[in-house]
Amino acid sequence: MAEAEPGPKRFKSDLPRCPSHRGSAASRARQNLSAGVEEALCGVSSLLRDGAYRLQALAFVFEQGSIALPRLASFFHQQAERQEAEADAMLAYLAQRGGCYCARQIKRPGCEAVCAVFPALELLLLQLREEVSVLVELSRLAGEHGDPHAAGLVKRRFLQPRVQRVKLLGDLLASARRLGCTDQQANGFGEYLLDELQEELSSA
Repeated sequence: MAEAEPGPKRFKSDLPRCPSHRGSAASRARQNLSAGVEEALCGVSSLLRDGAYRLQALAFVFEQGSIALPRLASFFHQQAERQEAEADAMLAYLAQRGGCYCARQIKRPGCEAVCAVFPALELLLLQLREEVSVLVELSRLAGEHGDPHAAGLVKRRFLQPRVQRVKLLGDLLASARRLGCTDQQANGFGEYLLDELQEELSSA
């Protein structure tokens, strides 16, 4: 009885993985996309889509009648749409290079307990910082696999805009803290002022 052929070698990385990922060897050869970079692009695109779902859930928090902060709700909706567009762009690049995407079930957003401005902004900042770290690792991995095109695109299209958004979120959190926003208070005067007057909510 013939022995089964060994599976493809897994790459060592802290990037999101697709345990059942099955790439197309023919496409990789044609487009010069390594197995490691293909799986990483697949995993990171799923991470971005999970993030978009979480941001959409946060937007709905501020649309509730008991909170009703419309500009903050719009801000999170815009962030969710941007995140979704970036996930789509990464998938489009993966397809362009001949890679395969493994659709998987989207996780729960993990923000069900959030009901105030300050923790929502903190959660978004934490998400952005995690994504920055992952994208730095993805760009590094592409460089190590001799794929400067993927490395450059990840930096230019996905990483650099997030660095700017991290700074913007830091400014928003500083303003929220000065205005007296807390973890518990959902619709105090500080939250009202932030929603009405904070220019970053419109320029994000």
